Amino acid sequence: MNRQVSENLLGVEDIAQQPKRRGTRFTLNGALWSLQVLFGFFFAGSGFGKVLFVDGVLYAAAPRAVAWYAAVPQLLIVFIGVCEVLGGVGLILPAMTRVKPKLTPLAAAGLMLTMILAAGFHIMRSEYALVPANLLLGGVAAFIAAGRWRLRPIAPASITTSRVLRSCAVLGALVLLVCAPTWYTMTNVQF
Repeated sequence: MNRQVSENLLGVEDIAQQPKRRGTRFTLNGALWSLQVLFGFFFAGSGFGKVLFVDGVLYAAAPRAVAWYAAVPQLLIVFIGVCEVLGGVGLILPAMTRVKPKLTPLAAAGLMLTMILAAGFHIMRSEYALVPANLLLGGVAAFIAAGRWRLRPIAPASITTSRVLRSCAVLGALVLLVCAPTWYTMTNVQF
């Protein structure tokens, strides 16, 4: 009996001594960060395209590419664009710098409201094909808002040089990967 117990113990010890498998673990915090960055870039880019409509020539050409632009005044489109850019940046930077991180769920809530209003607008215009995208974007924004407000909030901290540098790198990536191509496309491609 002692031999069997000692063999079982050896088996358990062998298992305990085996190296632990390294793999990626799905966590709520990781999912929230992934969504914040992805949707932050998306909303900033989408909003920047609308901000460019401050140029009357671009605004006049816009309805050829997107029909609903003809139903919205120029300044309202620009305002929506500014809100989307600020919301997109707000999904990332306050959480990353940990300076006023409560602004991140507020930015997500603002983007959710924007998408709800957009869905209502498209329903009123019988543009039902656009509503699912608005609901998806609004749903993800709601998930980020709830996640960062209650489930996995980010604690505030003092600002450090490394956080400032990371934030500058994110802003630089945003400009190079989203804003510059959007500006180039909208100013050089005929719709």
